[in-house]
Amino acid sequence: MRAKVFLLAGAAICALAAPASAGKSNDTLTWAISQEAPSIDPYYSQTRESVVMYRNVCDNLLYREPKSGEYQPGLATAHRWVDDLTLEFDLRRGVVFHDGRKFSAADVAYTFNHIANPDNAVIAQSNVKWIKSAEAIGEDKVRILLKEPFPAALEYVSGPLPILPAGHYDKAPPFRAGAQGKAPKDFGAVKTICTGPYKVRSIDPGEGVMLEKHAAYFDGSRPKPTIGKVHVRTIPDLDTQLALLMTNQLDLIWDVAPDKAKQLDGRRGVAVKQVSISRLNYLQLDAAGRGPKSPMLDLRVRQAMNHAINKQAIAKGLVGEVSEVIEAACYPTQFGCTQDVPRYAYDPAKAKALLAEAGVPDGFEVDLYSYRQREYAEAVIGDLAKVGIKARLRMLQYEALRPKWRSGEAQLIQGSWASYGMNDVSGSASYFFRGSPDDLAQDKQVIEWLTIADTNTDPAVRKENYRKALIRIAEQAYWVPLFTSAKYYAMSGQLEFTPHADDLPEFSASRWK
Repeated sequence: MRAKVFLLAGAAICALAAPASAGKSNDTLTWAISQEAPSIDPYYSQTRESVVMYRNVCDNLLYREPKSGEYQPGLATAHRWVDDLTLEFDLRRGVVFHDGRKFSAADVAYTFNHIANPDNAVIAQSNVKWIKSAEAIGEDKVRILLKEPFPAALEYVSGPLPILPAGHYDKAPPFRAGAQGKAPKDFGAVKTICTGPYKVRSIDPGEGVMLEKHAAYFDGSRPKPTIGKVHVRTIPDLDTQLALLMTNQLDLIWDVAPDKAKQLDGRRGVAVKQVSISRLNYLQLDAAGRGPKSPMLDLRVRQAMNHAINKQAIAKGLVGEVSEVIEAACYPTQFGCTQDVPRYAYDPAKAKALLAEAGVPDGFEVDLYSYRQREYAEAVIGDLAKVGIKARLRMLQYEALRPKWRSGEAQLIQGSWASYGMNDVSGSASYFFRGSPDDLAQDKQVIEWLTIADTNTDPAVRKENYRKALIRIAEQAYWVPLFTSAKYYAMSGQLEFTPHADDLPEFSASRWK
């Protein structure tokens, strides 16, 4: 097996013939991603690669320490609840944006008022729909007004809601012909300018992104960067990534397959680390019938699909020993999550019997759409085939899949979800089942329970309504919850890098040895 790695390395080096641009010698951390990030914008791009980059480029009002999960001062030095509908923040002085502009309350008010306006069509509406407006109280204080009580607000303020400079989107270009989105302009095309530890130096479609250290970054809770540049390279083929790592042309790879990680482990000059991450994997089924009529409208078919998949075998074989099978549409550590829901044991015979009862004894054909972890999708397809369900894999970039998902064309989707790092069920079950365009169930009872849980300030009431919603989601088999994720990172022996469960590499905390 190790010989295979060396052969791959030679092939890749010949194919790329690329000059080395990684490492301590030129102070450039080169990180390989397999899926191109169409944008680094925090509100108009949703791929995990985009999220990682904007989290390193932008700051939030609060900084959530990745190991402890504690809220610490960020762009705000203090915060308080004035009442159930009003959050007030005292802002840090002396902060500057990457272009030299001074940070003030006007920037916070602009950001929150832009994302709260539904006409501006932020992609993840569940992240912002609780916001009514924001108002600056002088230069150094701001208030965020809520539409309704939202006890998880600080999770979002410290996570997917970074601050942009006032007027950031004013000069956004129109959409290209044939690419019209729901927003009035192509907001995602605007170069991302924030206050974070790294700033965007260049974006080269098809190649990658260059970030450089923000020399004027403030002293605060978040680590100040010591590595000068971060080069994010788009390299779809993992074997090529491994070859470049072994020849010192890459410093960091994430999402390394377990078998590849074992090949690398112990190799001189390379370090391998594994971490259990707060990401869940799932199949989403079109139970609402938004697309062409499908057998999945029948509860028995959805139950059969749950029984057909050997989740334990896939989790341990493709993810690793730290992966856990999940039964509910939430990550186990999230507030309000319970795994005490109806369960579907792996039972192909029962799956076949349920399909026969539903009038499809020979199974049916369906397209299975996916945008990452092809090996997971292929394993699921193999299990479905054993009970007669013939799934055709359609691998797409997320940006191409999203409109098919929301229009109903994609009726079976294999995906993974990290809840934007939110340790609250409002970031998982509520995202997929509270009536948004991504909700393929549109169950009014579930929507009602999730709405109560998301907006009530009593923890006991929240937990009870999340529990009822999660049980019904399982009873109706709207999802096939699969397993939690684990991630292998492979890195240069010269790099000091610590992965965390939030699956958000923090480059400013990395160092050269």
